[in-house]
Amino acid sequence: MLLGTIGSVGMWAIVVMLPAAQAEFGVGRGEASLPYTLTMVGFAVGNVVIGRFVDRMGVAVPVAVAAVISAVGFAAAAYAPSIWMLAAAQLLIGIGTAATFGPLMADVSRWFEKQRGIAVAASATGNYLAGAIWPFVVQYGLENGGWRVTSLGIGIFCVVTIVPLSMLLRGQAPEPAGGAGFVPKPKFTIDLSNRALLTLLIIAGFGCCMAMAMPQVHIVAYCADLGFGVARGAEMLSLMLAAGIVSRLLSGYVADRIGGVKTLLIGSVLQGLSLLLYIPFDGLASLYVVSFVFGLSQGGIVPCYAIIVREYLPPREAGERIGIVIMATIAGMAVGGWASGAIYDMTGSYAAAFLNGIAWNMLNVAVMVAILMRTRTRRDLALA
Repeated sequence: MLLGTIGSVGMWAIVVMLPAAQAEFGVGRGEASLPYTLTMVGFAVGNVVIGRFVDRMGVAVPVAVAAVISAVGFAAAAYAPSIWMLAAAQLLIGIGTAATFGPLMADVSRWFEKQRGIAVAASATGNYLAGAIWPFVVQYGLENGGWRVTSLGIGIFCVVTIVPLSMLLRGQAPEPAGGAGFVPKPKFTIDLSNRALLTLLIIAGFGCCMAMAMPQVHIVAYCADLGFGVARGAEMLSLMLAAGIVSRLLSGYVADRIGGVKTLLIGSVLQGLSLLLYIPFDGLASLYVVSFVFGLSQGGIVPCYAIIVREYLPPREAGERIGIVIMATIAGMAVGGWASGAIYDMTGSYAAAFLNGIAWNMLNVAVMVAILMRTRTRRDLALA
C-alpha cells in the first residue's frame, strides 16, 4: 500500500501542475492535455512490460528500476523547454508509475491463497490513496516553489523512498505445496481456452472503464455546468476516491468468499445503477450522495480482474496477463473520458453521456455473466 501510494504520484501530479505549465508555455487546452494523455499511454504499456519482468525475476528489481525511470521523467519535466518535451517526460513517468499497480498486484497474489482477494485489493488501494494525498502536496509545492521545482522534488523523493521499500520485497514467493516443479491447478475451471478467457476479460475491462470514466473525468465540469462551481465538483471527486478505497478493501474481502467474478459482477451492476441515478438527481446534496454511492460501487472492480486472472489462469504468467487486462481498463478510461466529452459537444448535455456509460456497463455485466455460467469449481468437477 505504501509503495502504491508513493509510486502513483505520477498519475496525479500532472493534473495539478498542468494549468501552471499551460500558462508558462502559452498553449491551448488541447495541447496542454497531451502530457496527461502520454502519462496514461506509458502507464498502460508499463503494466504489461513490467509485468513480464515481474513474472521472471520477482517484483523488487523491476519496481526499483521503475522508480529510477520515474525520477528521470520528473527531472526531465522540470527542465522541459516545451509542452512537447513535457509530454515526452510524462511518458517515462507513466511507465515508472505502472510498476506500483498491476505488477505489484500480480506479485502480491502469489504470496496468498486463503486471503488473496484482500491482499490484492489492499495493494491496489495505494493508487486511490495517492489521489487523496498527493494533490494537496503538489499544490503546496506550486505555491511555494513553482511546478518545475515541485517536479524535481517529487523525482528525488521517489528514488529515496521507493528503491529501499522495493528491496523489502526481494524475497521469492513460496513454492506451491507440491514442490518447485509442481504447477498448481487454478481455483476455477472454464470451458474456454486461456486466450478466449483473456479476450473476454479485455472486453469486460474496457467496457467497465468506459462507464467509469464518465463521472471520474467529467464530474467537475458537470458541476460547473449546473452552476455549483468547480470547487464542489472537486469535493465530489475526492469523496468518490475516498469511497473507492473502502470499496476496494471490501471487494477483496468479499472475493475471498465468493470469488472474483461474482464480486466484480456485483460491483458492475451497482456501478450501472449509480450511473443511472446521476440523470434524475442533479441537485447539489443528491450529487454528493450519488458520487459517494458511485465510489462505493466502482472502486473494487479493477482489482477484481487481478483476482480473476489468478483464479482461472496459470500463476507463472500472472504479471503479463494482469498487465494486459489493466491496459484494457486504462484504454477504457482514456476513450471513455474523450467519448463523454464528444457526446456532450454533440448533444449539449451529459444525459446522453451517462446513458452511453450505462450501455458499456451492460456489456461488462454480460461478459461476466457469460464467464460465470461457464465456470466450474473443483468441487463441481469432483462431484461430476
